[in-house]
Amino acid sequence: MGRNTAASPKAEASPPEPSAFAPSWFLPSPGQPRPKSPTHADTPSGARLWTWLMGARLVVAMGLFALQAVAYVHGTASLWLLGLCGAYLVATAAVLRWSRPARSDAYWAPGWALTLWVDLTVFGLLQTFQLGSFNYAPLFVLPVLLASVLGPLLLALGSAAFATLFLLFDAFTGDVFRPGQPTTTYVQGAITGGGLFLVALLANQLASRLGREQAQARLNRALANAEAQVNQLIVTGLSEGVMVIDARGRIWHANPAACAMLGTLDATPPYERLQRLPAWPLLSAWARSVIQIGRDEQCELTLPTPQGEAQHVLLRARVARPEPDASEPAASIDAVCVVFMENLRDIETRVRNEKLAAMGRVSAAVAHEIRNPLAAIAQANALLAEDALSPVQQRLIQMIGQNARRLGRTVDDILDVAKLPARPAAQAPSLPLDDTAAAIIHDWQQHPGNPQVAFAPAAPGVQVRFDPEHLRRVLMNLLDNARQHAPAGLLRVEVSTHSPATLEVWNPGPPLPAQVAQHLFEPFTSSHSRSSGLGLYLSRELCQRYGAELSHQPTERHGTPGHAFVLRFGGSADPH
Repeated sequence: MGRNTAASPKAEASPPEPSAFAPSWFLPSPGQPRPKSPTHADTPSGARLWTWLMGARLVVAMGLFALQAVAYVHGTASLWLLGLCGAYLVATAAVLRWSRPARSDAYWAPGWALTLWVDLTVFGLLQTFQLGSFNYAPLFVLPVLLASVLGPLLLALGSAAFATLFLLFDAFTGDVFRPGQPTTTYVQGAITGGGLFLVALLANQLASRLGREQAQARLNRALANAEAQVNQLIVTGLSEGVMVIDARGRIWHANPAACAMLGTLDATPPYERLQRLPAWPLLSAWARSVIQIGRDEQCELTLPTPQGEAQHVLLRARVARPEPDASEPAASIDAVCVVFMENLRDIETRVRNEKLAAMGRVSAAVAHEIRNPLAAIAQANALLAEDALSPVQQRLIQMIGQNARRLGRTVDDILDVAKLPARPAAQAPSLPLDDTAAAIIHDWQQHPGNPQVAFAPAAPGVQVRFDPEHLRRVLMNLLDNARQHAPAGLLRVEVSTHSPATLEVWNPGPPLPAQVAQHLFEPFTSSHSRSSGLGLYLSRELCQRYGAELSHQPTERHGTPGHAFVLRFGGSADPH
């Protein structure tokens, strides 16, 4: 039998109010049709109640059959009433075994005909044609209750009216066939019928209210589950570690970022592997102490990793203390601590990047302002050089020219960084690696003060995809860097190519300080006082736009320590 409703099928429910866990975008919009009012029959308990009522019908049928059998043996009951009770027992057992709940919006559905109307008819016949003084009127409560709880109000009232008519008809037939019967029979029938109407009305209203509350509870549970899934997706995608720990040190939730900080990639409940990590005792003790204090805290903590290393993290704790439920103290939840974890190194990197971005914008603006006065200085210096001057003046003019050119290169670097393209404007052309590198090295050696370069080409036929001007700028920056950082008296620069598609620039020099090596390719980082610190940063940025990789490797050659900058090209075509 289908689902039933205990309210009128035309009734409509007002939309539920948004709650703390029910976002408005889950609820029907004003233009959408409203769902019908849910009733008790629309809930899972409605099917169970149907089964219980059918079981009660079977018990009643068995009792009636036994009662009629005993009465027939004693000669106080007719055979056809015994057969009626036997047929009712068989029909009731068949309905319990094979039938399903009738549709609640159909008053004459087969399901109701096999249950409700059969009960009313059988009980009415028993009440009317009984031979003794036994009263079957209380049995009418069962079908009326069935219609009230699992059917619409009109069906419940109709069943009560049908039962009342049977009782009044029984009183009328008794008065006709047994004259002198007291008139109290009519009063009893009317009172019983009124009671049936009252039962039908109250039971239907209670079932409707219970159905609405259960439907609302299911909706709230579905919204809470959806909200939990959305929160799970948001927390999982955060780069900041998030953990929820209760006062007993149990983990309610830990996102992948938090697990990675503690030294594991297993972020699945119940987080047993997470609790075996060396950092967990420290973190758990701190979280529980925060819950005991009862206020938000922040601290820096050094957590050990499974590899034996120390990791410095910034912890921020927020205490969530749900309000206790006065009606159900056992259902109250203890306070929990939401811990936000962030690696201090990541924080420093982010702060440094923000400062560098601000410095870059300021530097670009300053470079634009410097360019025109610098050009005027260089032009005036060139005009002075045309006149016959003393050797001292010539040396001063030469110094002015050198510093103007150096300042011009710095301005060019800053402006190039400010206008780096996000991606190559078009497909980069294919360049022969050995020939292109040889041409750039030759041009670089033509500038006064640049030393000879030992070039060792070893990639014949290798083609690389790179913009010619950008590759020229990258190699020029690497050669300038090698010349500037080579120790005095040991000015030697070596360039070599290898297959597959690799270019290497080496110069002698002592090991770099750890602070410089860590930020070597960041802007404004240099160990040389006369360098802008933008050459290597600009070179790596240009390489990345063509799928190439630029790296630094401390390398010893000819028994002399030095530094090798290795450029590995991407998108190359190597015939060998």
